[in-house]
Amino acid sequence: MSNCGLINRNRLFVFLAMLMIAFVGLLPSQQTRPNIVLIVVDDLRFDEIGVGGHPYLETPNIDRLAEEGVLFSSAYHVTPLCSPNRASILTGQYVSRHGILDNTSRSHASHRLDLFPKELQKAGYTTAHIGKWHMGNDPTPRPGYDYWVSFSGQGKTNDPDLYEEGRIHPVKGYITDIFTDRAVGFIKRSGDKPFFLYIAHKAVHPEAIQLDDGTVDLSVPRNFIPAERHKGRYDGKVLKRRPNYGFSDEEALSKPVIKQALDIRHELEKDEDWAREIDPGISENTIRRRAEMMLAVDEGVGRILETLKETGVLDNTLIIFTSENGYFYGEHGLTIERRLPYEESVKTPLLMRYPQIIKPGIKTNGLVVSIDLAPTILDVAGVEIPKHIQGTSLMPLLKGKPEQVHDSILIEFYSHENPFPWTAKMDYRIIRKGKYKYIRWIRFEDEAELSDLESDPYELNNLVKKPNMAAVIQNMKNEMQRLVLKSLGLQD
Repeated sequence: MSNCGLINRNRLFVFLAMLMIAFVGLLPSQQTRPNIVLIVVDDLRFDEIGVGGHPYLETPNIDRLAEEGVLFSSAYHVTPLCSPNRASILTGQYVSRHGILDNTSRSHASHRLDLFPKELQKAGYTTAHIGKWHMGNDPTPRPGYDYWVSFSGQGKTNDPDLYEEGRIHPVKGYITDIFTDRAVGFIKRSGDKPFFLYIAHKAVHPEAIQLDDGTVDLSVPRNFIPAERHKGRYDGKVLKRRPNYGFSDEEALSKPVIKQALDIRHELEKDEDWAREIDPGISENTIRRRAEMMLAVDEGVGRILETLKETGVLDNTLIIFTSENGYFYGEHGLTIERRLPYEESVKTPLLMRYPQIIKPGIKTNGLVVSIDLAPTILDVAGVEIPKHIQGTSLMPLLKGKPEQVHDSILIEFYSHENPFPWTAKMDYRIIRKGKYKYIRWIRFEDEAELSDLESDPYELNNLVKKPNMAAVIQNMKNEMQRLVLKSLGLQD
């Protein structure tokens, strides 16, 4: 064969090879799709991490997510209670839409939820649920997950009985570390397929002894149990209390609904069993032990980050860190209970890292609510957002474009099941809009609360009866009506 013919044949091979490469490049590649890790901590306040302002708790791995990503400073729970908000996070729906209204076990109903992991699974993602479910106590894996690990109710901190792939078996160890081990294993097994990992920690929930009927044994005090290696780390540390610590006579006059609740609680303190349950003012020891529990969570975040790096997918993974309700340290005289409508309860920590979109070190004040996580995850994954999802994708905020995706947000709470008598019948709805926060107590029609969070971030001054606030209040009522109709599916 002549040199000319050989050259032409080589050119043809090169041309065909380049054509093949171009063709393959046009095919959808699962490997380029982002992985997603969603970490939800139980009962964690918005200010109970280092980057959130905690004075002595060290959370360098969690803080890293904010340093290399975005911190949302105005993120809220759609409802400040475990089961309902977990359902809202996983469906992108308001409580009145998905129907998980309280912490009552709803095993059958929880199998019928429109979980957004189903959409990821259909799009080719490998999906895992690791940790607290709390919407039903049967061990059966829920639809939408390829790998399922959970436990009954609140579970046990040490040596828990796990629901794993449909079977119940005891596992030795500290539950936060056990969940991290399984999360790391899942990431390593995922191979080239994109994955979604939902890890829901038991921390920082206290240990409660549950009776056969599902109620709590009040004769045994609840305990916050850190990992053995962290016990005593913060002995001697003191938390500076917020200005709204306690409940002054002036505040009582403007908040009769809260005063009534506290009066009931003070009566119950005379009962020996309830006295064990109530931690007056929240002791420094309780706050220290909660902080020590968070050390294992932070270490777990560090291990997940390291595993993502080792497997070469760290920068192609959207990592979200948040909680499902807050907690009171005696603010407004409230202790233990997190159901009530003040910032310590309804505000959430929310951090995201995904360098493909998010520039490092961003802080946004845009209003965000927990039902926004589902559409955001689907949007980042390139998966169509179903019409039944009621939240809004935060993609514009992640790209640093507008200041807001919401002009206002709705928060709601229903007290159908309530183990604490002092908060019974305290259903409410909240509107956050601009600098104002409006609380309507549903069963107390003549009582409401209005706060200017710019001038009064601790919600000490109820402005609802100020004559110059009449127009603001009417505007908040109109906005509440609009968003309630939207939550019920009666208005776009």
